[in-house]
Amino acid sequence: MENNTSLQQQLLEAGVHFGHLKKKWNPKMLPYIFAEKKGIHIIDLNKTVDCMQETAAALKQIARSGKKILFVGTKKQAKDIVSECAKRVNMPFVTERWLGGMLTNFNTVRKSVKKMQSIEKMLGDGSFDSITKKERLTLSRDKDKMEKVLGGIAQLGRIPAALFIIDIGHEHIALAEAKRLGVTTFGIVDTNCDPNKVDFAIPANDDATKSIAILVNYITAAIEEGLAERQAAKDEETEDITDDEKEKKAAKLLAEAEAEGGRGAGRRGGAAGSRRRTTSGSTSRGPGGARK
Repeated sequence: MENNTSLQQQLLEAGVHFGHLKKKWNPKMLPYIFAEKKGIHIIDLNKTVDCMQETAAALKQIARSGKKILFVGTKKQAKDIVSECAKRVNMPFVTERWLGGMLTNFNTVRKSVKKMQSIEKMLGDGSFDSITKKERLTLSRDKDKMEKVLGGIAQLGRIPAALFIIDIGHEHIALAEAKRLGVTTFGIVDTNCDPNKVDFAIPANDDATKSIAILVNYITAAIEEGLAERQAAKDEETEDITDDEKEKKAAKLLAEAEAEGGRGAGRRGGAAGSRRRTTSGSTSRGPGGARK
């Protein structure tokens, strides 16, 4: 409980409890609203902490299973925080703008990513040395534009298992695409949004940089834990396999040695028998070679 209190204190200091003006509210946020002060709704931080813990636990499990979580935050206040945290846990992210069809038309987006990577490769290895300076400049500019929008999802080979969204109202296209494909959604939800639109909602201020930072860092730490547990389980598995292999190898060598020993004994026994046959089977002959 002490941990929760200190977390609540941090959330309070970061201004996580400040909602929107009362006139802008979404009535579905009522269960998460603590009070109204000077026309502004105040979010119940007890509920925020509960939702944070629930979201963190679910995302930790997804990370542990080795699946990808796509971070989405194209708001000016969220961009840097989201890209920094996503890179920390090696997860894909979108911070510039959400391209319509980024999930629902994933194959086409993948083609654009591959095109960007091939231009990058060719610019690097000197394949474009023969083209004019102007053409090279145009290609570089194209690559930079694509890098800006698609750079965060360059390593995303398939549709992610989950989306973590900062401000579900602002990222409504991303949310709609995820829903259509049955991707699990997690989001920071302010008092002007509908919390039922996401599978896991964290009621909080989604406009203040400090508020976004504390929430995204908390979630990222949980994902880090999940990844660390996955790695530990993998290492343990490898050790077990190594031990098994050692045992199998030793048993094999022992079996071979025994078989070799058996063959050697058989050979020795066979030689002695033949010698015995030769001795008993020979008859004594006289000087002229005739039998006595």
